Amino acid sequence: MHIEVTRDVIEALRAEARAAHPRECCGIMLGTAERVDALAPAANVHPAPDRHFEIDPQALIDAHRAARKGGPEVIGYYHSHPVGEAVPSSTDRAMASGDGRIWAIIAGEDVKFWRDMPDGFEVLSCQFAED
Repeated sequence: MHIEVTRDVIEALRAEARAAHPRECCGIMLGTAERVDALAPAANVHPAPDRHFEIDPQALIDAHRAARKGGPEVIGYYHSHPVGEAVPSSTDRAMASGDGRIWAIIAGEDVKFWRDMPDGFEVLSCQFAED
């Protein structure tokens, strides 16, 4: 399985992770089916943002409302691991819903994409799309 993503989106993910460090950044990925076209950064409202993330619920509501009104589809979520690798942590796995959405995890300059499946995360190969 693969996901198409623009280089601008990859650079925006890296920049957001750098800006949030040592806290975890987080947000919503927007696009269509198998392509990430844009990001909607969100506040990390978790009480321990240096080790965990929780996307601001209002940002989620706003993104889903916009999609229902014809805006870009919410295709997944992203967050950073300020310490560690760009793989789902035990907390990520425990909190995942298995809804098939795409997760991007950023660790340093490494960005990896995963699909949240009912039986766990599947790594996705990244294909660069034209901006």
